[in-house]
Amino acid sequence: MCVCQTMEVGKYGKNATRSGGRGVLLEPFIHQVGGHSSMMRYDDHTVCKPLITREQRFYESLPPEMKEFTPEYKGVVSVCFEGDSDGYINLVAYPYVENEAVEQDDMPERDQPRRKHSRRSLHRSSSGTEHKEEKPGLASDGSESSIQETRSPRVDLHIHSDVPFQMLDGNSGLSSEKISYNPWSLRCHKQQLSRMRSESKDRKLYKFLLLENVVHHFMLPCVLDLKMGTRQHGDDASEEKAARQMKKCEQSTSATLGVRVCGMQVYQLNTGHYLCRNKYYGRGLSIEGFRNALYQYLHNGIELRKDLFEPILAKLRSLKAVLERQASYRFYSSSLLIIYDGKDSRAGMFVERRPEMRLKRVESSLPESLQDGGGTEPGSSAQPKVDVRMIDFAHSTFKGFRDDPTVHDGPDVGYVFGLESLINIMEQMREENQ
Repeated sequence: MCVCQTMEVGKYGKNATRSGGRGVLLEPFIHQVGGHSSMMRYDDHTVCKPLITREQRFYESLPPEMKEFTPEYKGVVSVCFEGDSDGYINLVAYPYVENEAVEQDDMPERDQPRRKHSRRSLHRSSSGTEHKEEKPGLASDGSESSIQETRSPRVDLHIHSDVPFQMLDGNSGLSSEKISYNPWSLRCHKQQLSRMRSESKDRKLYKFLLLENVVHHFMLPCVLDLKMGTRQHGDDASEEKAARQMKKCEQSTSATLGVRVCGMQVYQLNTGHYLCRNKYYGRGLSIEGFRNALYQYLHNGIELRKDLFEPILAKLRSLKAVLERQASYRFYSSSLLIIYDGKDSRAGMFVERRPEMRLKRVESSLPESLQDGGGTEPGSSAQPKVDVRMIDFAHSTFKGFRDDPTVHDGPDVGYVFGLESLINIMEQMREENQ
């Protein structure tokens, strides 16, 4: 296992330095609801993910009018394993130095063949090779994480939510587990570390992309991750992978609607926790099931958030207009995030929780740290803050991009079709609930 230096962990990084630079201790991004690469928290406004060259170049060449709908690209950092004074293993980021770190390229896919990487020797220490015991969630044998694992009191990550998360089971009932991270986030984190550790004999540093944390200005971010388009495989996909992806599309709403649920978390005012869904739930939905999932995402446990329809629809229509002007662009396997704040203008309204109870402020179900101001006053006509962002461009392309041999004509009709379906369903839902 790669260990650069053994250092005492500080709140935001290491007290010691490597190559004169201060390291930043990376932590799982607790609001990741989809995807397979682990998103890591770099600081309050920034997240990072394993670098794939195609995605980096795509961010660097984005048309200006698309930047409103994508996370801000902030550069690259070098990431390595480090052992702390207690023998635990952490991921630490340092300023990127050219030719020192290696990118993952398309390695996040489990079925990709192993590639040879840097031959640089690894520094090892007893704290890295003979550590006392691994923290669950910070190391994994690659097996899928369970709720039991994620709730273990031995999980000692450096950041957590004041609001617990709960998964919905297959029968739409609540699991009994309440944890401090979206379970999908911890699953991705464990699998990512497993991949990196298995390759650590050949690598010292990894390249990670720095991207804007698009939920940082939301108190209680409600996030819907949608896989967009009728096709998910890139032009360079093997026949086997293309066949797998086409089958997933055919068996889900990707084929019928051009969009499918890839994950979500929605804050419930009546219980004070997030409800979570993952991509496996989304793959099995019918058209009506997709509508119900969207309804659930817009429902706060007490009522449907009708005030969200117009601002979300405005964003979706604007994005659709932008993408219709992007000739030759294809966003295969890209996702769309829809985000709103669970702490809104209605958080301070009086509602009757149960007939036998007196009227009670819903705000009392919030954690104390979130019960201050920060919201629109009740009765205000101001629209709630929402955001719509495109993410994941590891398989995107356009004319002239990296000398790609396949050139497409016109806009990405599969992606646009997905936006049209989403807009139509939300418009119908709005009319039905006026």
